[in-house]
Amino acid sequence: MLNNKLEEALNKQINAEFWSAYLYLSMSLNFENAGLTGIANWFKIQFQEEQAHAQIFMDYVNKRGGRVELQPIDAVPTKWDTPLSAFEDTLKHEKVVTSLINNLFALAEEVRDYASRDRIMWFVTEQVEEEDSANTLIEKLRRVGNDGMGLYLIDQELATRTYTAPAPLSGE
Repeated sequence: MLNNKLEEALNKQINAEFWSAYLYLSMSLNFENAGLTGIANWFKIQFQEEQAHAQIFMDYVNKRGGRVELQPIDAVPTKWDTPLSAFEDTLKHEKVVTSLINNLFALAEEVRDYASRDRIMWFVTEQVEEEDSANTLIEKLRRVGNDGMGLYLIDQELATRTYTAPAPLSGE
């Protein structure tokens, strides 16, 4: 059975994951509208990943005898002038999510819920990857600057990204 304080925090994290999904969907639509379909694809995959993260948390809360209580999702921005600004916003956002995940981990330790701590540890590792991915793309976009061919090549590269279900959802 989940500690009440931890259950409440996990429900807040579920909302944060859905907000993240909504943010990345907004970014995807923005760049699809701008004709940068590869960048739009990258953000669409992020949208799917964030939905999966919410699902992992929901499954976990239910498995532990808790109750998932979905809350309204706050509005997200809807316009980015450049891919660089969107990826800079992505990195800022992922740093916030990292902080939220770290706080969840600390709370699980505080209430001595080691099963929850272990589940949350998967997200700790995931956040390292999320920040690194955004940072790598920021560096690439800064390198190409206003070079249209460079942006075209990055857009083509990001078009090849495909969704893979996270290990906790695929039974691994």
